[in-house]
Amino acid sequence: MHLTIVGCGDAFGSGGRLNTCFHVRTPESCFLIDCGASSLIGLQRLGLAPNEIDTVYVTHLHGDHFGGLPWLLIDANHRSGRTAPLTIIGPKGLEERFVTAAEALYPGATKRERAFDLKFVEIEEGKPLTTNGVTVTGYEVEHPSGAPPYALRFETNGKILAFSGDTTWSDNLPKASEGADLFICESYQFDQPNPVHLDFKTIDGNFEALGAKKILLTHMSQDMMDHAGSVDGKRYAAAEDGMVIDL
Repeated sequence: MHLTIVGCGDAFGSGGRLNTCFHVRTPESCFLIDCGASSLIGLQRLGLAPNEIDTVYVTHLHGDHFGGLPWLLIDANHRSGRTAPLTIIGPKGLEERFVTAAEALYPGATKRERAFDLKFVEIEEGKPLTTNGVTVTGYEVEHPSGAPPYALRFETNGKILAFSGDTTWSDNLPKASEGADLFICESYQFDQPNPVHLDFKTIDGNFEALGAKKILLTHMSQDMMDHAGSVDGKRYAAAEDGMVIDL
């Protein structure tokens, strides 16, 4: 897997970072994990062609994680001339929420005739789904967003990549992260508990339970960014927009 961090920021753009979006390339697939509102900007900035993306996986239905999908559609229809199919995989109600958002932003956008197939697939809790050689399994976590939120586990070519999505501590997190070569984990705050987000103190206290080889901290508030330099570099790395990691 070749991972490029398009955006690792929170909903508020703390530190000037873009919304959550991870670009992953494998021999069989090129996909996004989440597509926050600023994702198209980040893709263009990094020279990553939107038309090469075959699948977008969405953890939950907040704008900083799925709000960039309407711009992918607009780009495909009006600029890049997409012809390859695009599959969007995420929580129940994803397609309805996408249509609502896209039509609010660009009336008629979803009704326009397309030169490519657009398919929506809903995640089923704990049920593996394989697309283009990548198997994803979703585990429901705790983050109110009007639809089930998921931590996602990706397996392909003997490698495992997992992402917490947004959540407070959940006993489902180790199911997603166990044995992962890399676990991308939101660490919104440093040591202050939060009812809907993780803090580093909780993550570190559960490091063994999570069972990942290394944890990449993401979705950081300014408070967490101020402390990021003090974390154990053998266990953790702090995400940055534009960072590239090969697994």
